[in-house]
Amino acid sequence: MARYTDSSCRLCRRENLKLFLKGDRCYSEKCAFERRGYAPGDHGQAHKKQRSDYGVQLREKQKLKRLYGLLEKQFRGYFKKADQQKGITGTNLLIFLERRLDNMIFRMGMANSRVEARQLISHGHFLINGKAVNIPSYLLKAGDQVSVKEGSRKITRVLEAMETVARRGVPHWLELDKENFKASIKLLPVREDLTMPVQEQLVVELYSK
Repeated sequence: MARYTDSSCRLCRRENLKLFLKGDRCYSEKCAFERRGYAPGDHGQAHKKQRSDYGVQLREKQKLKRLYGLLEKQFRGYFKKADQQKGITGTNLLIFLERRLDNMIFRMGMANSRVEARQLISHGHFLINGKAVNIPSYLLKAGDQVSVKEGSRKITRVLEAMETVARRGVPHWLELDKENFKASIKLLPVREDLTMPVQEQLVVELYSK
């Protein structure tokens, strides 16, 4: 499976936005975006040209893809599903992305980043409603319960994530039970709940051309 293998910090610098791709490091003074808050490359600090409408739309799509750690084919697939559903396509797209298991594990505080969540899921450390699931793209729904397997509750990365979750906070639509290493989805979020600085309508306009 294709995946991004270059520096994660370059993505934040390219999008001129802290995407929190490296977990707890992003909150420390070691964060590359804090030290070098300009685009990577020899011309990163050069005068920026005014972008065309297409350029603005493309950057918004790239930002959203990188935030959730997806490549083009998978991201476009979610857009097609969102477009086929009733309602606002952009909002549908964001909800699909939020429902991914790797994102929910991160939101629940069981992993420090979506990348870390994907790795832990692939290694089979989580249960969904009591059943093992090792697919990061698995879509959760309201009422689902996620728990860490009994034998995985001493994994250092899981323990560290749950110790530092207070720094990020757990969204109100989720409920975390730290003592029992489990969390549940009380309800799916609505657009007003998603505070990431993204303009999903620009992505819709880009794919609608």
